[in-house]
Amino acid sequence: MAVVSGLRGRVSECEVLTNLVRSAQDGHSQVLVLRGEAGIGKTALLHFLLDHATDCRVSRAAGVESEMELAFASLHQLCAPFLNRLDELPAPQNDALATTFGLRPGNPPDGFVLGLAVLTLLSNVAEDQPLVCVIDDAQWLDHASAQTLEFVARRLRAERIAMVFAVRTTDQQPKLTGLPELVLPGLATRDATALLDSAMVGRLDDRVRNQVLAESHGNPLALLELPRQLSSTELTFGPAGDTNLVSRLEDGFLRQLDVLPQESRRLFLLAAAEPVGDVDLLRRAAQRLGIGHVATQAADSAGLLELRHRVEFRHPLVRSAVYRAADVQERRIAHQALAEVTDPDRDPDRRAWHRARAVAGPDESVAAELEQSADRAQRRGGLAAAAAFLEAAATLTPDPAHRARRSLTAAQAKAASGAFEDALTLLATAQAGPLDEAEDARVQLQYAQISHYSHHGNKAMPMLLDAARRLEATDPKLARETYLDALAAAMFAGRLASGPDTGMQQVAEAMRRVELPAAATKPDRLLQDIAVLYTDGYPAAAPDLLDVVGAFGRDELTMDEAVRFAWLAACAATDLWDDANWGVLTRRHLDAIRNIGALSVLPVALNSRIIYDLYSGDLAEAESLVAEADWVAEVTGGENAMIPYGDVSLKAVRGHASLAEAQFTKILNDIALRGEGVGLNMVSWFRAIMFNGLSRYDEALDAAWTGAASPLELGPPKWALAELVEAGVRSGNTDEAADALEQLSSFARASGTEAALGVLAGRNALLRTGPAAEDCYQEESERLGTTTLRVEHARAQLRYGEWLLREDRRKDARVQLRTAYETLSALGIEGFAERARKELASTGETVLKRTIEAPVTLTTQEAHIARLVADGLTNPEIGAILFISARTVEWHLRKVFAKLGVTTRRQLRQVLPGPTPTAKRN
Repeated sequence: MAVVSGLRGRVSECEVLTNLVRSAQDGHSQVLVLRGEAGIGKTALLHFLLDHATDCRVSRAAGVESEMELAFASLHQLCAPFLNRLDELPAPQNDALATTFGLRPGNPPDGFVLGLAVLTLLSNVAEDQPLVCVIDDAQWLDHASAQTLEFVARRLRAERIAMVFAVRTTDQQPKLTGLPELVLPGLATRDATALLDSAMVGRLDDRVRNQVLAESHGNPLALLELPRQLSSTELTFGPAGDTNLVSRLEDGFLRQLDVLPQESRRLFLLAAAEPVGDVDLLRRAAQRLGIGHVATQAADSAGLLELRHRVEFRHPLVRSAVYRAADVQERRIAHQALAEVTDPDRDPDRRAWHRARAVAGPDESVAAELEQSADRAQRRGGLAAAAAFLEAAATLTPDPAHRARRSLTAAQAKAASGAFEDALTLLATAQAGPLDEAEDARVQLQYAQISHYSHHGNKAMPMLLDAARRLEATDPKLARETYLDALAAAMFAGRLASGPDTGMQQVAEAMRRVELPAAATKPDRLLQDIAVLYTDGYPAAAPDLLDVVGAFGRDELTMDEAVRFAWLAACAATDLWDDANWGVLTRRHLDAIRNIGALSVLPVALNSRIIYDLYSGDLAEAESLVAEADWVAEVTGGENAMIPYGDVSLKAVRGHASLAEAQFTKILNDIALRGEGVGLNMVSWFRAIMFNGLSRYDEALDAAWTGAASPLELGPPKWALAELVEAGVRSGNTDEAADALEQLSSFARASGTEAALGVLAGRNALLRTGPAAEDCYQEESERLGTTTLRVEHARAQLRYGEWLLREDRRKDARVQLRTAYETLSALGIEGFAERARKELASTGETVLKRTIEAPVTLTTQEAHIARLVADGLTNPEIGAILFISARTVEWHLRKVFAKLGVTTRRQLRQVLPGPTPTAKRN
C-alpha cells in the first residue's frame, strides 16, 4: 500500500505538489486547483504541501461560509503578512490595496488594478524567497476575494510563486474553472481498507467493515470518522439509514458533541459563528455568556476544536454541522455576544454583520449600521459586499418608504455587481413603495439598464428613453446621462431595433427638447449635435459636430470625458472623415481605459482603435491590439465579451479570405441573435473591402449594399458607400454605383474634410472619362496624401494606375502601380497588393510576386510586449497595461530577444516591421 508522509493512496497527488514547489523555486509559477467532495483529503494535501515547502515563504487563506458577504476578507488573510511592503508598489497599486484593506481613505479601486497590485505584491515577496500560497475552502471565498485571486492566478507566469486552491465539489456553478486542476478521487480499495483498519481500536465485524468501505467510496474523512461515530449496535449490525455521506458525517460530529456539557456546546456555536478564528475574541464572547474555563477545557478535549493561536475546527463539516443544528434563538444569542465584544472602531463591518444576525425583526439602528458598512465596502471596491449589506439593511428597515428607497439602492448595487436576478427582486420590493415620482423614475431606469446590460439586446432603448423623460423634471443631470445610455442602446441596435419607435430618431427628437445648462459642456454639445444629425440631417449637423469633435481632440479632457465620451466623439469623427481626430480620440479613449484598468470596457476601446490602425496602415499595432483583446476575453472568462470586429477586420484588410469568411458567417449569426445593428454595418463594410481587394466585385457589391443600407447611422455606412461605388463600377452595375455616389457626395461635401473630399474625388473618377476622370484621380491622391489614411491613399494610386493602363498610358501607369504595389506590400495589405502586382505586370514590367520570408514566430503576448517596448515603455509600465508583473514582462522579453537575435531594446525597434506607435501617436 502507498503511504507518503501519512497520506495513504496519494502518491501521485503528493508528487504533483512536490514538483509544483520545485518549479516555483526554479522561477516558474505554478497554479493548481484541488477539487473534490467534502472529506476527500484536500486540506490534508495542503498540509503536505506546506510541510514540504522548504526554503519557501508561506501564506494561507481560507474561505468561511458565514463570511462570504464580507468583501476582501479572505484576500486580506493572504496579503496581511506582506502589507509592510506596500511602499514598494507603484502609486496606483499602493493606493488600491491600501483603500481595499481600509488602511487609508481613497476612491474605490478598479478590480483589475487591485488584481495587479496583489500580483505585484506577491511577486515582490517571491523575489526574496519562493512563495507558496494556499487557499482552502475556496468555494466559500467572498466574491471580491475570489475574483481578485482568480485574476492573480491567471496572470502568474515567471514569478517564483506556487498558488494552490482547494475547492469543494458542489451543485452550484463551479469556481476557478479553466485553471490547472487535480480532481481527487476516493482512495483505492486497498488503501481505503488500510486506512479504515488504522482507525479502529478493536475488531470490526466483516459485514460492517464491508458496508463502511462501500458507503465511504474511499473518502478518507468518512473512513476515519464513521467508525468513531458508530454505536455498539451499528458496529455489530452496520449503520442504519439512507442519508448521504456528508449528512451522516455531520450527524456523527453532532453526536460527539451531545455528550459535552451545555456550556461547551454553546462555545462550539460561538466558534462556528465567529469566522475570523480570533481566540481572544472568542474567549471574551464566552465570558459574556458565562462560559467558563471548565467548559473550554471540555470542548478542547473533545478533539473537534482547537483553541491555540487560532480557532480551528478539526474539519469544516464540524463548523457547518454545529451552526446548522442550532435553533434561531441560539444563533441570535451567539451573534449578539460576538457583536458586543467586536471593536466598533477597528472592525465595524463585522460588528454590523453580527448585529444583523442577532436581531429578531426590523431594527433601524442595525439597518443604519449596515448602510454605513455598505458605504465602506463600496469605497474599498467591494461592490458585491456593498450590495449584500444594502440588501440586509433594506430587509431590517421598519419604515416602508425608507425600506423602498434602500431596496432601490440595493438593487442598483446588485445590478452593478452583475447579480441581475437579485436586483430585480429588490426592485419589486422598492416598487411596493411608497415612492415619489423621482424614485419611481429611477426604478424604471434600473429596470431598463438591467435589460440593456444583462441581455445585450435591442429592447432597452424605449425603457431608457421613457426614464430619461421622467427624470428631466427632478434630476436634469441624471436625465442627460440617461439619454446618453439611450443613445448608446439605439446606436447598438441600429437598424435591428425591436420596433418602429425604438431607434435613433426617437432618441434624437427627445434630446433636442432637453434644455442644456447655461454652461454647456463638451459632452452636452456632442449629444445635442448628434441629435441634430438625426432630426435636421447631415448637412445641418456637420459644422457644429466638426467643431465639438475638434474640441474633444484638442482640449484637455477630464477622466470622465475621456472614458465616457471620447468613444462617441471618435464615432462622430469617423462619420465626418475627420481622420486626425479619429486617430487622436481613439488613442485618448484607449489610454484612459487602460489608465483606470477598466477591462470591462477595454474591448470597445481596443476594437475602435484597431479600425483606425487598419486605415492608417499600422497593421502591426492592430495585430498587437487584437492579441490584447484576446487576452481580455481570457482574463475575464468571456464576460463583457465583444464580437471580435477588430480581428476579422484585420484579416479582411489583409485579404485573407480563407480565414475571414467562416468567421464572418459566425459573426453575422451572432449579430442577428444579439440585435446588434452597428455590427452588421461594421462587418459588411470590411467584407466589401476584402472582396474589392480580391477583385470579387459582385460579392463586394452585395456586402457594401448591406453596409450602406442605413447611411445616417454613425461611421461605417458612409465608408461602405465608397466601397459600393467601386464595386458597382467594377461589376458593371453603374446605376447602383451612381446612386451610391450621389449619397456619398452629399455627406462628403457637408463634411468638407480633406479625407472626405479625397474619397469623393476618387469615386467620382470611377464614373467619369477622359480629362475629368484624371483630374479627379489626381485630386484624390493629393488630398489623401495629406491625411493619415495610408491604405486609402495607396488604393487611390492603384485605381489611378489602373485607369492609366486602360487609357494605354503604360509608362504613367507603371509609376502609379509600382508605388501602390510597394506601399501595399510593405503594409501587409496582400489582397490589394496582388491586384496591383497583376496590373503592373500588364504594363510589361517584370514583377516577381513578393516572397515574404517566413517570419520568426512570436506568440501574441510576445508580439504585443515587443511593440510596447518599441514604443519606449518600461517593464513596469508594460506590466500595468497588460496586468502582468514586471518579472513576467522580462521573461517574455528574453524570449523575444532570443527569437529575433537582438540584445537591446534599440535593436528590437529596428527589426520590428511597420511603424511603431512612437512614429505616429494619433
